[in-house]
Amino acid sequence: MTHDPARTVVLLRHAKSAWPDVPDHDRPLARRGRRDAPAMGRWLRAVGHLPDQVVCSTARRARETWQLAQAELGATPPVSFDSRVYQASAMKLLDLVRGTSPAARTLLIVGHDPAVPELALALAAASQRTHVGAVSEAELSGMFDRMRFKFPTAAIAVLEFTGSWDKLVPGSARLTRFVTPRDLGHPQKQGSDTA
Repeated sequence: MTHDPARTVVLLRHAKSAWPDVPDHDRPLARRGRRDAPAMGRWLRAVGHLPDQVVCSTARRARETWQLAQAELGATPPVSFDSRVYQASAMKLLDLVRGTSPAARTLLIVGHDPAVPELALALAAASQRTHVGAVSEAELSGMFDRMRFKFPTAAIAVLEFTGSWDKLVPGSARLTRFVTPRDLGHPQKQGSDTA
């Protein structure tokens, strides 16, 4: 009998970026982003979601997010800076996930809106309301609804599934955590969070 291992996809939207007069790809993190990114790295370490593999957008704001988060992880997983993550659709991002090495158990993707939130919602959508486990059904529903309402900069969605990476399809994972900088005591200003 073949045992299908549990796998985890961690989706991190890059931290808040600044808007200097440079091409979009070259925008750096804003002060708030430079504060939030390390906090998210500390959270990943604290809850034990250390990635075996990292795929990061080549955009400067994503690379800076990863560098600041990684400094707090206490680990140095292999990272690939992949131009396909920048301006990817959710389904293109899913194609990248499906190509993950079978040896990896936890994959972290550092990407952008709208692909990161859309992929998180797509992976969890069909199964989310029916799973009951360590987290109560009410908590799961609340996390899912919060994520659907807003997936701010530097937010993280953690999704788990059983099987091989190449078999991951929409609706086949379950959302186990959704955390934002605000949840960790980093208040965000009211209004738009589109950077």
